Amino acid sequence: MDKKTVTKQTESPDKGKILSKPRIFLGLTFILFSVVLTFSFVSYLMNWKADQSQAGTMFDKSIKSSNVFGKVGDWLGNIFIFESIGVASFIISFLVLVFGTLILKKKIFKPWKTIGHSLFFICWIPILMGAITKGQGVLSGVYGYQIMDSLNTIIGTVGLWLVLVSSIALYFILEFNLRPSSVKAKLNQINENTIGKVKSMMPNSDESFESDHDLHDEIENIEPIKSTPKDNNKIVNQETENLKDFSTITVSNTVDTISTPNHTSFVENDEDHSQKINLNINTKPVLPTSTPEQAFDITPKEDIKFNVEVAPVVDMLDDADKKSQELVEQHGLYDHTLDLANFQMPTVNLLKDYGNEEISINKEELEENKNKIVGLLKNFNVGIAEIKATIGPTVTLYEIVPEAGIRVAAIKKLQDDIALNLSALGIRIIAPMPGKGTIGIEVPRKNPTMVSMRSVISSQKFQHTDMDLPVVFGKTISNEIFMADLAKMPHLLMAGATGQGKSVGINAILTSLLYKKHPSELKFVMVDPKKVELSLYSKIERHYLAKLPDAEEAIITDTNKVINTLNSLCIEMDTRYDLLKNAFCKNIKEYNKKFAERKLNPENGHRYLPYIVLVVDEFADLIMTAGKEVELPIARLAQLARAVGIHLIVATQRPSVNVITGMIKANFPARAAFRVISSVDSRTILDSPGADQLIGKGDMLYFNGNEILRLQCAFVDTPEVERIAEYIGEQKGYASAFMLPEYVSEDSSSSGVGAFDPNEKDALFEEAARIIVSTQQGSTSMLQRQLKLGYNRAGRIMDQLEAIGIVGGFNGAKAREVLISDLHSLEQFLDELRN
Repeated sequence: MDKKTVTKQTESPDKGKILSKPRIFLGLTFILFSVVLTFSFVSYLMNWKADQSQAGTMFDKSIKSSNVFGKVGDWLGNIFIFESIGVASFIISFLVLVFGTLILKKKIFKPWKTIGHSLFFICWIPILMGAITKGQGVLSGVYGYQIMDSLNTIIGTVGLWLVLVSSIALYFILEFNLRPSSVKAKLNQINENTIGKVKSMMPNSDESFESDHDLHDEIENIEPIKSTPKDNNKIVNQETENLKDFSTITVSNTVDTISTPNHTSFVENDEDHSQKINLNINTKPVLPTSTPEQAFDITPKEDIKFNVEVAPVVDMLDDADKKSQELVEQHGLYDHTLDLANFQMPTVNLLKDYGNEEISINKEELEENKNKIVGLLKNFNVGIAEIKATIGPTVTLYEIVPEAGIRVAAIKKLQDDIALNLSALGIRIIAPMPGKGTIGIEVPRKNPTMVSMRSVISSQKFQHTDMDLPVVFGKTISNEIFMADLAKMPHLLMAGATGQGKSVGINAILTSLLYKKHPSELKFVMVDPKKVELSLYSKIERHYLAKLPDAEEAIITDTNKVINTLNSLCIEMDTRYDLLKNAFCKNIKEYNKKFAERKLNPENGHRYLPYIVLVVDEFADLIMTAGKEVELPIARLAQLARAVGIHLIVATQRPSVNVITGMIKANFPARAAFRVISSVDSRTILDSPGADQLIGKGDMLYFNGNEILRLQCAFVDTPEVERIAEYIGEQKGYASAFMLPEYVSEDSSSSGVGAFDPNEKDALFEEAARIIVSTQQGSTSMLQRQLKLGYNRAGRIMDQLEAIGIVGGFNGAKAREVLISDLHSLEQFLDELRN
């Protein structure tokens, strides 16, 4: 062939890769251990009677072993064969060999299929050996003998063998698909491939020649056509030229007499028809039984080289992608941690170890509570079909299945009666439990177990989580560590009465975030009206905190600064949305990934965006003092800020409807409720009762739109938080805290002499100013009394005094601040105003 082909050589991903030395060492170790196990087992089976008495004499030099691997071999044989599963122990050595080959990336066996088969025979073979040997010898092991003996006692010898035979039959049916239809199809296929071919090769008998006679009659009815050999050749040549035309099939051939071993033939007389008959039959087009390639041998005699070329996938890159790819190849991906490359995350040793936190099971308490619950329900004609107990750190969950015909409401209304009967602090009934079909009764334990922050932080679930903002709350009723992703919540509302663990819960959330996120990835905006709850975190200001450019302290305690900070966060949110729009990204995760891949130019304003978490410790105080000025920006942040990485944690100890309004609840799907006083407060937080039945001390309910979970919040003490803050604060940080955008309030922008129109001032303006400065009390009601004015006119004068800068802004129920200290300074100020 003249055409040249280019062969593209492709290699498998594993080809050419060199295994690491630890991997090779580990794989060979498994294989070697498999060999040791095999020879130890074989030798043990040969000499187990002599070596059985030597068990436990590992270091006794006076006693010698007959095992090929000495006393180690005896010990392995005794553990696996005698005390465990008998001859099925060879499957263990086989599994060790399989693991060794998998580590060396030699997929000789299918891993999961091999493990499944092995586990079945590990369970089945010892029982079979036990049934055969009746416990004599070591072939069945202790496991096989005990299971065999138990089954023999329960279902008898016949039942035992029936179980063994049916289990192995079921195994082969499931493994080899031995259904009746498939078995029948297989037998038919075998019949066609073997017996059918043999029959076709055997001669026919005398009784099977009816078709032969029919053919003979047809041949006699056809008129003989004389033809010469030349005509025959001509017909054959024409048919060869018109090979593809199947409309006319010409058969020109001599028909010889067909002889069979029983000397029967188509022609019974002696007349020779082979010289007279030449069939030329015209029929309708029929499909050929073989393709032209099969009818005529067109297979090339020589092997031709056949190359397959796979066209490479060409990914067209634009100029920006090419430039970003070149920058990545030259400088690598952007690393946002380089500014604090040596920063060390806090260690677990900073948290206090409270010792063993395993749950102790008091069977007497469980049995007593169970009997009381069953007895009380029986007294009220409520039958129980089943009851189950799940022990948690603080409470025990009793799940009951009522009998048929029992209404759920009949059990739910007995909550107070059950609490009285059990003498418990608070009983909570979950009727029904979501997705279980049972009714749950939560009963507090007499001796609850504390859940420390160290135990949940050091857990594998927290250490290996892939959440963006992992928050570990504590443990559930089933003693499982409960975690949630703040980035998916996306905002959290916490409420509870004073002293029930709300501040500890905030510290637990902040601690879990500090243990997981680098300072370049996370910033906190902390609002603490009480001034003492979050002051411990002031030491990490240059690492994790954010503030306004003109703010002295990062932890905000002044109400006016809180309003400016919230509006500044709204500006930051809008700025981030503009960056995401220009980068064609939907969320902060995609944006930061693009920025790390150097696809976004910092000269165009793009930058790495850290997550910002706003923490408000006492929201009720802000609502009381600022009202709508705080509620509106928080509602706007809660509605929009999720995609740009701004998340809110709002806590309050006053869960009333005028604090947690409908606008706030609608934008806070995740809620955590600690113990409250009344069920009305519980409905305000969770839209359902239950928080009033908690027992305090970190006992909480968590709701995220699906179901309400009862948790025991992890305990982190103040000294532990101080040690974490000091550990972070002692390390190198940024030059200052993360700066939020500057916000200029409308009051400050409109204040000053330039914004005041002297032509519109009230006639009593100057007299009112003198009264205010002389008394140093900026009160509208005082102007009403002193000047005998109505409220509307006194209010307008007070607004003019505020606009010109004599008094400060509105300060809730308190009087306004007077900005001029004495009358002399006021007169100078008024003279300048007149001129």
